Amino acid sequence: MKLQIPYHDLRSWLDLAGEIGEVRGVEGASWQEEIGMAAELLNHSDPAPAVLFDKIPGYPQGHRLLVNFFGGRRKSMTLGLPSELNNFQLSEAFTEAFQAITPIPYEFVDDGPILENIQMGDDVNVLSFPTPLWHELDGGRYIGTGSFNVTQDPDEGWVNLGTYRVMVHDEKSVGFYISPGKHGRIHRDKYMARQEPMPAAIVVGGDPLLFLMTCTEVPYGISEYDIAGGLRGKPYQVIKGKVTGLPIPANAEIVLEGYIDPKKRKPEGPFGEWTGYYGSGLRDEPYMDVKAIYYRNKPIIMGCPPQRPPDEISRYRSILRSGLLKQTLEKAGLSGIKAAWASEVGNTRMLLCIAIEQRYAGHATQVGHVASQCHIGAYAGKYVVVVDDDIDVSNLEEVIWAMITRSDPATSIDIIRNAWSTPLDPRIPPEDRLKGQLTNSRAIIDATRPYAWRDKFPLVNTPSPEYARKAREKFSYLLEG
Repeated sequence: MKLQIPYHDLRSWLDLAGEIGEVRGVEGASWQEEIGMAAELLNHSDPAPAVLFDKIPGYPQGHRLLVNFFGGRRKSMTLGLPSELNNFQLSEAFTEAFQAITPIPYEFVDDGPILENIQMGDDVNVLSFPTPLWHELDGGRYIGTGSFNVTQDPDEGWVNLGTYRVMVHDEKSVGFYISPGKHGRIHRDKYMARQEPMPAAIVVGGDPLLFLMTCTEVPYGISEYDIAGGLRGKPYQVIKGKVTGLPIPANAEIVLEGYIDPKKRKPEGPFGEWTGYYGSGLRDEPYMDVKAIYYRNKPIIMGCPPQRPPDEISRYRSILRSGLLKQTLEKAGLSGIKAAWASEVGNTRMLLCIAIEQRYAGHATQVGHVASQCHIGAYAGKYVVVVDDDIDVSNLEEVIWAMITRSDPATSIDIIRNAWSTPLDPRIPPEDRLKGQLTNSRAIIDATRPYAWRDKFPLVNTPSPEYARKAREKFSYLLEG
């Protein structure tokens, strides 16, 4: 299925979301507390609208902030897919389009809306934008939650776009946290090994489709600009940063540009993270000296603050990552993969659920082990549950039912040790965290009917499709309000 992307930037996206009645406006909410409170309520509700905050006290009218962009019918609109598709179908259709594209390289242009306003040198002031305090115990204001960072490999020259949290330190510097192993971190480590400052740009408010691609596991060496261009069928237009020369989206809302000095650190954190905990305490981290800020008239910050899952972040990640997980397993040569779901409760990383049609003894074990260590599943994973294909893997109740009735604790669980994790994993012991030993274990749970006697397994106590159809036709009125 080919995507039909009906918007070209965040503003045209807002216009379309407004036309379907899924944008609300709020005026006068404070950045200190009220915007974060509202985001907490909204992000836990799929049907809730996107909300655009304006007239934020202390800031000019028109300096705005958007939260909860991905929910309701906005999900299909954002992905350019039919509105009648459910989450599972959206994931399958998007993955089909993603795998079929030919990447299209970005192209430089001389001008764009992002150049409507420019702060340089002494005029740079990150505090001129209404960045909220998202969570009560955050160590500061995070301008980068629905943002992405632009970096370039110093050896190979390719450009990476990645979503990493960005904390405001002061008028001219922002924190720049990246977990080990991420592509932007690899770029930064290369510059640090050379003892050279790393050029970077932080895009705060951009095309929602491009933002989603920066949240996706794109292979190393391929730019997210090119993937998103392939999905749109035309190159992304970028301008050349006046300070670093990096490609910056010509239609972005706000862009911070500068350098990260490998010898300089500032305290960063804590921050309420995607695990549902405050990830990492206060610690010294590299930061960016902001040399230039570009922004449109009446700029919009896009905020996607992580909350305890399931939340907005897990909504878009589950749709993006689940279909890719299924295709990754198939490309690894595994047969019988019927469905895969990166569960929202584990923010799509810590719990993976896969349904298979069993074809040989050991099939479920093989699938579970590959899923736990493939590109989609390796980072920060915890549990992989493999079930039979009569289970809806996107329905956690069905998955847990299969797990507790078809698995045996002593014989159905394999443990993998020394796997790739993250400082944000709350279960890593403090002493290991201090040493930089950021690994964990994985549980592979075979929740399928035992292959050797699957035909003798008790029948499921559920009506046949024909029986269920008759019940719906005759008695569905009983379920109506």
